[in-house]
Amino acid sequence: MSLSGKVALVTASSRGIGRAVALRLGHDGANVVVNYHSNEAAARDVVSEIEQLGGAAVAVRADLAVPRDITRLFQEAVDAFGGLDIVVNNAGMRAFGAVANFSVKDLDRLLAVNVKGTFLALQKAANLVRDDGRIVNISTGHTKVPGPHVAAYGGSKAAVEYFGHVLAKELGSRRITVNAVLPGLTDTDGLSPEFRANADKFIAQTPLGRLGRSEDIADVVAFLASDDARWVTGQTIAAAGGLV
Repeated sequence: MSLSGKVALVTASSRGIGRAVALRLGHDGANVVVNYHSNEAAARDVVSEIEQLGGAAVAVRADLAVPRDITRLFQEAVDAFGGLDIVVNNAGMRAFGAVANFSVKDLDRLLAVNVKGTFLALQKAANLVRDDGRIVNISTGHTKVPGPHVAAYGGSKAAVEYFGHVLAKELGSRRITVNAVLPGLTDTDGLSPEFRANADKFIAQTPLGRLGRSEDIADVVAFLASDDARWVTGQTIAAAGGLV
């Protein structure tokens, strides 16, 4: 699945799933824009790894809760490599709590990043991604398997999925595909202590019998970013070992 000559922007790609996606796209030949919020050293490590693979990459700081940062991020991506073909919207805040006492402060930040930030990123992508491009949104299995304490987070990601369904119809005439990937419980440093403490329970419920790995998600994203997925758009694809 060669991405030679393509330019990919992966938001929040200094660690976790985003890092794995950036590395996989770089491995497949894409020039990669590695976005980070605060951990510049981690982002530059990702750039270095892509360069060691023989690829090209740059690191760009941007807070996806700040509209002007989103504008600058996309402009720097275009400036760095002369265009944009693939956008992976991975940035997202996790916050969990019962509806009855969920913090308004957490809700405001979560909606600013996951909903408003992703919408504005999709808006930029719709205007800048070249014909035959690819847009992939990272959602969550919580949108399909709701449980206690996930209303705000799952609801914000459900909005992202809906944005993608609509955008797929709006961009179809340009052969730009828009899809969402829904990870299950994935073993990253962002896994909350609550879920990590109950990992055995989730593993027992997962037909493939383990936690997900970042690379599991990255491989699905790489497929959707490739020409092999040219006939797939407007879809939500679970990468969760059968848990979702």
